[in-house]
Amino acid sequence: MCGLFGVVRSPFAADPGRASDVLVTLGALAEERGTGSAGLALLGGAPGLGGRAAGDGCRVVEGRGRFSGVWRPGLLPELDRAAVALGHTRRAGAAGGEPILRLLAGRRTTGEITGVLGALAGGVALAWVERDRPTEVHLARGELSPLAMAVDTDQNIYWASDPRWLREAERHTRVRFATVVLLREGTYMRVGMERRPGRRDRPEVLASAAFVPARCTGTDPRVLTGFTPAGAEGGRDDLLHTVAARAGGAGGLLTVA
Repeated sequence: MCGLFGVVRSPFAADPGRASDVLVTLGALAEERGTGSAGLALLGGAPGLGGRAAGDGCRVVEGRGRFSGVWRPGLLPELDRAAVALGHTRRAGAAGGEPILRLLAGRRTTGEITGVLGALAGGVALAWVERDRPTEVHLARGELSPLAMAVDTDQNIYWASDPRWLREAERHTRVRFATVVLLREGTYMRVGMERRPGRRDRPEVLASAAFVPARCTGTDPRVLTGFTPAGAEGGRDDLLHTVAARAGGAGGLLTVA
């Protein structure tokens, strides 16, 4: 099971460093879901330090080992400028999601996307971006694998494979979350900002849909390898989904519980 995390930035945030601190903290916490390799993609910002250019305003930084080994402080200026940042960690030898993402490539409508998602059996949680729309993030939770979202008081939107990581990030950074959401199994969302000339809009849920995940016939306990004991228990079918909404509301996020 890979560890996923990331952020869609709000243009109204007074200090971009706050969201950057959360992103780096989430990367360190995601090491519990894999230390074999790690990566970070920075989108929608100017080319900057380190990594390799992937075109279309995207910078990819990746390598073997822990996220804390791949990440370096010299990347902070570029991270601060990025409109979207996506990160992952992976266990050594774990299968990646590339075949799934190839199936999703070029599928634009919600129906086309959920048609693919509904055919995936086993633990599935995904975050991806189309190159021609680098400030819109697609998020999906299929069976078993948790996926959480949060909105902070600066109106930045985050996601993480474990909701506990978001709580820990809040404890260790200057960010405060208005809403934390654990998505239901069978949830798809497209998160970003509408393209409206002359306007600065906050990030929001642009599309959402439910789908029926293809169920495994019996859960192989190896599916939950890489979770903490609490996370493994929380990823089972009988999970009680909750929403923690704090004073200030959801800040434009459509909550799913």
